[in-house]
Amino acid sequence: MGQTLALNYCPRCGHPLEDREAFGRVRRFCPACALIVFRDHKVAAGVLVEDEREGKVLLVRRAAGPRQGFWSFPAGFVEFDEYPAEAAVRECREETGLEVEITGLLDVIAGREHERGADIVIVYCARLIGGELEAADDADQVAFFALDEDKLPPLAFRATRAALDKWRDSQPRRV
Repeated sequence: MGQTLALNYCPRCGHPLEDREAFGRVRRFCPACALIVFRDHKVAAGVLVEDEREGKVLLVRRAAGPRQGFWSFPAGFVEFDEYPAEAAVRECREETGLEVEITGLLDVIAGREHERGADIVIVYCARLIGGELEAADDADQVAFFALDEDKLPPLAFRATRAALDKWRDSQPRRV
């Protein structure tokens, strides 16, 4: 699934870790306190919000790296004490000023795309219920875009493209 950062010291007692066979694979082990370290995935959640009148989707332009200046759907990391759908709604509010309501699960996309990125991205569909469109937090622009290839801005991540393609394929054909 990609490179992982080295974990050299025990998160419990600070002693140097060693490699040891545990539960069918080599894992980091602390000989001082007997902690077996199980690495957890980083999980992000985001939303695809449609402007139902025009059939456009909300995107945000990244104000900082990685992929600064490229566009994605509103998304961010799931905090340890929140449900993924709550994180998706929170991230949309923080980045766009819009309040949304989750209407369904679109996709779960695996595969870390950069060193500080998520291993798993949970993408929800949502509908607009309020707020004022304004870029904030780690977005410097927000806008609704038609999903025609020639009308999309440069996209930040493979997960963005995968989610937009899946959403487009799930929509009834407009005549």
